[in-house]
Amino acid sequence: MIHDVIELYYGRMALQILFEDNHLISINKENSEIVQGDKTGDIPLVEKVKNYIKKKDSKPGNVFLGIPHRLDRPTSGIVVFAKTSKALSRMNELFREKRIEKKYWAIVDSLPESREKKIIHYLVRDRTRNKSMAYDHPVNGGREAVLSYNVIGASDNYFFLEIFLYTGRHHQIRSQLARIGSHIKGDLKYGARRSNKGGGIYLHARELSFTHPVKKTKLLITAPPPEDILWKAFTGCMSK
Repeated sequence: MIHDVIELYYGRMALQILFEDNHLISINKENSEIVQGDKTGDIPLVEKVKNYIKKKDSKPGNVFLGIPHRLDRPTSGIVVFAKTSKALSRMNELFREKRIEKKYWAIVDSLPESREKKIIHYLVRDRTRNKSMAYDHPVNGGREAVLSYNVIGASDNYFFLEIFLYTGRHHQIRSQLARIGSHIKGDLKYGARRSNKGGGIYLHARELSFTHPVKKTKLLITAPPPEDILWKAFTGCMSK
């Protein structure tokens, strides 16, 4: 298990490195960061990691860094980058063939009808609104979305879910949980009552497990959740 966090500062922000070797680097993304550049013009995580590699390895010229997957901006947790083209193509294959196990944590506002369940919906993406709608039955243009969840904690106002993601659709967890009436805290786009300070939501990419694309060894990467009073309340007795 890889769980030690190395914090390296890029400007005013800490870069939390969860794992690094010659082929891959994994970062614990903050819920305010974008993985790749967008119209906001904010410095994306990929550029921060490139800068770190360039300085650490004293690399002249451009640094190669591939992006085999992404996280939504308001979501925190594990992002894996590929440092070589070989690693990128093989990581792309692992994601495409669903050979990567993905665990998330979420804090929601309502208790699901079942305390543990595998749920299947059909998602239709609305690119104009940057949103996905989940349907209980196949629909035109819908793509099957599958996850399972367990309720592993509760407080007076919120519920703590452990989620295993089997497909990787646009806003999948957010839209599927909203469909069953369990809105992620702070996720206004998907029905939460109010936003969180800073705009992040309580959805965290907790673990990735896969076979290393080059070394062929089993790799389990774990990311601690944000330093936040609500996360601490639910995870205080759990290993970080």
